[in-house]
Amino acid sequence: MPALSPIPTRERIADEAMRLFSQNGYAATSVASIEEAAGLTPGAGGLYHHFKSKEAVLAAGIERQLERLGALRRIRGVLGSLGDLRAELKLTARYFLAELDDESELLRILASDVRNRPQVLTAAAEQLVGSTLADFAGWIAAEAEREVPAEEARALAVFGLGSLLSSRLLRDVIGVAVPVGDEALVDAWVQMMATAMAAPAQMPMSESS
Repeated sequence: MPALSPIPTRERIADEAMRLFSQNGYAATSVASIEEAAGLTPGAGGLYHHFKSKEAVLAAGIERQLERLGALRRIRGVLGSLGDLRAELKLTARYFLAELDDESELLRILASDVRNRPQVLTAAAEQLVGSTLADFAGWIAAEAEREVPAEEARALAVFGLGSLLSSRLLRDVIGVAVPVGDEALVDAWVQMMATAMAAPAQMPMSESS
């Protein structure tokens, strides 16, 4: 069996930098600490053989993580194949939570530094969450058992994905333990979303009509 090829230095620098940025914050992470974590001589300037600045490392790290989120931006392609609204909602919730878990480092960086580096991080936030909200709103409008106006579909998407996102922000960013497991969270989420998307109940006709 052939040996696995080592991770290229540029990618190793970007990955280790993202880990340090998420743990310590961008400002508190020095170039020397990134070099040391990536296996380079700290303080020797090896990082600058691959990147022109620390911010360029951040941009490259974000790009690498967003490339791994291609499937998240194609969420509508995952949905609609089961023929069961509740099953599709459960798949959506589990899928979204799994992707957020994979990108917990990026979530922490966005939460701590987006205001300080809007030119780099705002676009990342849009790709991580914004486009997914738009796709999910479109799916709600198409799959609901009743006619859902576009504005209501957007509101339901914000409510739905926002509630899942908040569970990860509480746990991974703020450090507050969420007092419910993922299975119970998903079951409650599916119930609320299915109810919001359900056809209106038929009112019984009065005897006098």
